[in-house]
Formats: sequence, C-alpha cells, structure tokens
Amino acid sequence: MKLCISLLLLLLAGKFSFSQTVHVLTSGTKTSLRGLSVVDAQTIWASGSSGMVARSTNGGASFTWTKVAGFEKTEFRDIEAFDSNTAIIMAIDSPAYILKTSDGGRSWKTVYKNNTKGMFLDAMDFKDPNNGVVIGDPIGGKFFLAETTDGGNSWTELSADKRPRADSGEACFASSGTNIRLLKNGSKVFISGGLSSHFYINGRRMDLPIIQGKETTGANSVGVKDKKNMIVAGGDFNTKDSITKNCFTTHDGGRHWTAPTVAPHGYRSCVEYIMENTWLSCGLNGVDITQDGGKTFKQISKESFHVCRRAKNGNAVYFAGGNGRIAILF
Repeated sequence: MKLCISLLLLLLAGKFSFSQTVHVLTSGTKTSLRGLSVVDAQTIWASGSSGMVARSTNGGASFTWTKVAGFEKTEFRDIEAFDSNTAIIMAIDSPAYILKTSDGGRSWKTVYKNNTKGMFLDAMDFKDPNNGVVIGDPIGGKFFLAETTDGGNSWTELSADKRPRADSGEACFASSGTNIRLLKNGSKVFISGGLSSHFYINGRRMDLPIIQGKETTGANSVGVKDKKNMIVAGGDFNTKDSITKNCFTTHDGGRHWTAPTVAPHGYRSCVEYIMENTWLSCGLNGVDITQDGGKTFKQISKESFHVCRRAKNGNAVYFAGGNGRIAILF
C-alpha cells in the first residue's frame, strides 16, 4: 500500500495527469465523512459523524482517527485544514460549535458556540489562512453568516441587515461543506435548496433552474473556477439516480445558467473545480468528471462519496464518504 501511494504522489507532484481512476485508500471506520480539506498531496483531513476526525500526513498511506473528546455524538460536517497540525471543524447544531486544533488533533479548543434555537451550521470556507466564513440555515427568516479574520480564533456574526432573506422552506444542505465559497476578491457565493433554491453572491439573490419544490431537492454544492465561471450541482437525495435538473453552469457570475448535454449520473452532493476545463462531481451513486467545462459528464466510478476536494497546494484530489471511506483520484 505504501509503495502504491508513493508512486501516486510522484505522479501528482508533476504535471496534472490522471487516468480517471478512483482508488479507495481506507474504509470501515464507523463514521460518515462529509468534511474534507486537502492541504497538499501529503496532508489530508476529514471530519464526520460520531465526533470523528481523520488525518493523514503521508498522502493517505495511513490515517490517524480521533474521536473528539466531549463530542462523541457530534456531526462534524465541515473541516478546514491549514497544515499538518492546524485545522478547524464545524459541529452543526445542539448547540452549534466551531473547534480548532494546533497540535494535529490531539486537543481542540472551542472558538465559537451558539445556543440559539434553530441554529444549524452548514459549511465553511476560507480564502486564505486568516479570512473565512461560515453559513447556517435561516434564523428569523435570514441566512446565518459569521466571519473570521484571524484564522478562526474568533468569529463575528453578521447583523440581520447584512444577511440575505430566505423563502419559507428554503435552507442549505450540510452535505459536503461546499455550499459556500469565499472568492479571492472577498466575494461570498452560496447556494440554497429545499422548497426553493437560489444562487447568492454578496447578498444578491438570483434564480436557479435546478430541481426544487421539496425539502429533499435543490442545490447542494457550488464549484468555482473564478468570479464568472461556476457549476452548481444537487438534485433530489431521495432519488439518487435521477438526472433531472441536477446540474447547471454559469459563465457570467450567475446571471444565466446552462444545463449539460450529458448531466452527472444522479444526485450530486459536491462539485469541485480541478483545472482548465476539468471538474469533478460526486454523490450517492458515484463520481462524474467533465473535461469540457460542464457540457458533458462521464461517470468514472460507482463508489459512493459525499465530498471531493482538490489540494490547496498542488494537484492531488481526494474523496470522502460513508463508512469512513477516503479515496484518491489518479
């Protein structure tokens, strides 16, 4: 296994190239992983149910699994890692928590706690090691948002007048930690789902043609190449094989949306920009790739994953999902 992983990492260290194969590195741990953060080809962090956090510093050849003390029944739906020692995890509700480690997960410090009734955190994103944002379901009819400018050590909640309103039955899916993206220019982009589904950029709401109208429908993830080029993916998680209105692409920052001629092959909880015209999307019934900017998708695996992420530094791409499953693309 270690020799196999070493060869993969050598390939990934050079020009981005892969044979469109998803290789499972580990599985069997009793946790559903929805948070994933890849620092580089060596450093991978994941978080999930039952208070579990996974970390690898050798490209997935081995993982260290930690059940965070005091949070053994908590759902950590998102994670943001900065290096092999530093990471932030997000606990969704009852109450909502954000925790930070600086020692590789051996200990965790509470950096945010919210006991508000109905509080439910969905995802985080950082544009750099200092500046980040977290989004939650609507409170008082408006989406919850909080920001950090000190690497997650402290968080400031946005006032009601700075938070976008939500329709009745509109919320966010905490399915992969990718329903919000913080662009390099500071713009906040996020998507919603449920009875109505919208695209938001800097508080401005735009319609989405994605399937909606039920609590289980709508946009789950937004992938971003730049401020103009993005892909939204989702569907109905109760009909995992349906391709009806499950993916749309924009080239003008959300003003207009185009459906693929060949859509991803089912409900998709995550979409991630890789490079040039290549994007990945994953969900309950497999993984799809597009190499023409979202016009056509090809299924490359029928393995179930909740989330896929490209490394912040380098070209490595990893996946995470149910039963503690973590995989690599090569």
